[in-house]
Amino acid sequence: MSATFRPANYRDVGEALGLWFDVSPIPAGRLLRGGRFDLMTTARDLGSPGTILNLRRGPDPGHLTGVEYVHVAADDDVENYDTRQRRVRSWLGKALSVLVTPGLAWPVYVHCTSGRDRTGVVIAAALVAIGVPRQVVAEEYMLSDGADAIAIERAIDGILEWLPSTGRDLARLRAALTGER
Repeated sequence: MSATFRPANYRDVGEALGLWFDVSPIPAGRLLRGGRFDLMTTARDLGSPGTILNLRRGPDPGHLTGVEYVHVAADDDVENYDTRQRRVRSWLGKALSVLVTPGLAWPVYVHCTSGRDRTGVVIAAALVAIGVPRQVVAEEYMLSDGADAIAIERAIDGILEWLPSTGRDLARLRAALTGER
């Protein structure tokens, strides 16, 4: 039996939330996160995503079949943990909008290069948006190798400040992430 090699910081967000909740607010197998998957040979090795949300600057290799690819890269070298910046909030809003796209193929694999920084901020925003407690959001992020507690706390501060003012339909996002559509 051969071992499956997973990208850096790969995990099922629903399963990870099971560390803090008796019943995870996101079902296992619905939202996946990690780093680049360029060396994966099948979508099954990546958790069988229906959609891959790429947060890297460059495109995905596109070699996995049966997967929808969506690319939402940050516009420049802006610090993505500084969620009080308008440019970061704009990028974050675009990434969250993908998750409420009608007909989106689930599960969704959200990734950047290492699966920690850009991915961590997007996953944190999604979790905050559906009401996951701040401490749990931070702890889920801290499961990543090289995680920076100060950076994610700063990001969560900005997300908590920003989300209520966006006018986003957070109920739609919650329904999408929980599979209640």
